[in-house]
Amino acid sequence: MKLTGWWSRRSNPEKVELYTRWSYHTFVVIEVLYIGLGVLGGSPNPLGGWLFLLVCAHSVLGGVLASRALDWTVGRRGRPHRLMVAHAVASCVLAAGALALRRSGALGDMGTAAIMVTGMAGFGIGGLVLALAKVRHMLWLVLGSAVGTALMCLAFGLPVEEVVGFSIGVVIAGLLLAFTSGFSGWLLRSVWELDAARELQARLAVAEERLRFGRDLHDVMGRNLSVIALKSELAVQLARRGLAERAVEQMAEVQRLAQDSQREVREVVRGYREADLHTELEGARGVLAAAGIACSVTAGDVALPAPVQSALAWVVREATTNVLRHGDARRCTVSVGAQEGRAVLVVENDGVGQAAGGVGGPAAAPGAPGSGGTGLTGLRERLAALDGTLEAARLPGARFRVTARVPLGGPGTGPGAEPASAGPAGGTAVMRRAAGAARKRGRVRIRGRVSDRERDERPADAGERGAGVVGGAW
Repeated sequence: MKLTGWWSRRSNPEKVELYTRWSYHTFVVIEVLYIGLGVLGGSPNPLGGWLFLLVCAHSVLGGVLASRALDWTVGRRGRPHRLMVAHAVASCVLAAGALALRRSGALGDMGTAAIMVTGMAGFGIGGLVLALAKVRHMLWLVLGSAVGTALMCLAFGLPVEEVVGFSIGVVIAGLLLAFTSGFSGWLLRSVWELDAARELQARLAVAEERLRFGRDLHDVMGRNLSVIALKSELAVQLARRGLAERAVEQMAEVQRLAQDSQREVREVVRGYREADLHTELEGARGVLAAAGIACSVTAGDVALPAPVQSALAWVVREATTNVLRHGDARRCTVSVGAQEGRAVLVVENDGVGQAAGGVGGPAAAPGAPGSGGTGLTGLRERLAALDGTLEAARLPGARFRVTARVPLGGPGTGPGAEPASAGPAGGTAVMRRAAGAARKRGRVRIRGRVSDRERDERPADAGERGAGVVGGAW
């Protein structure tokens, strides 16, 4: 893992950028091997040695231009105008010098001159195209290079067949490298833009959830506070008029309204914090599938009290979040069952990286054992309130497993117990949206490895949920 961690711990946009950069570093070597050695072997000494050094300098300049152009492509710096001019001038000078040597007879071999001219023009076009954004500018660059090559050949008095051959060679090499560079720049820019759009979508989902919570609070408190204000004012007026008994009645009504408002606010907050196991399982499946991770859910027929469902739902949410954030998983399995009077939830993925791709990975991953991360700490505190345990361990084959065990009848899991309200700061906005969508679609029954969506009638309120059945009708 130490040899591959530098790759697996990177995000997908970073991987694409790293691959693109190293591709252009390879172009430097290709230019030296193909053009430099070709000129060195086909030219007399010491001319061949000088041309080889000039080709090496041109390839290094092209590599620097490619690196700066890629930085401009992803928006980290401005367009490298000076490097573009220097690279273009160097390409033109070396190509013109090769034509002049061909005309004077110093480069008697036509193949050596062709390699020099088409190579300088082609790699020059490829470096410049990386710093261009519009396709028509790229095409004009290729056409202009071909026309310029033809004019230089005519100026040096080369035969017509050589003029045509050099021009066609420049067009072919220019189009090939222009397409390669243009597509690479477009791909890298698109990947980073998609990543930025996904982050923006997550932030918008968080804002939407805050607005929903604000509307719920406004609906609960707005009317009651207005009535409280009116009745308090009425009580003051009655007291001033000497109608003490009626004023006391109004204040008693104010007290009742205040108590009702307090109870309704607690219900709103409890519903906001409460996590539903079935919804989180379906949300995890959808979110991981959207991220290109194959997810299978296996659930057995076992009755779970509401506090146990809520605690295990938080584990599913946090584990799925960490698979997305910290790992490079391709498959993820989630299983829920019962063993020896305990509800057992197992989340396993194959994306062990620097952060192990899951909750509590090794090294210094957030929430790792001994790291003091808030993810594992919050989950363990939630499970500890129910006498439950949480285990996180690496397995052979770059796999990572999170196992949560909660007693089915332990402390805090009775029929009238309330779910723990304070949860870890896990759960991405994407999962929250997926969970909301699942609630709108209705309850989901999960049996075996198949998810059968059933539009059962939802309970009237959160208090009627009670104990659900994982894998059965509820």
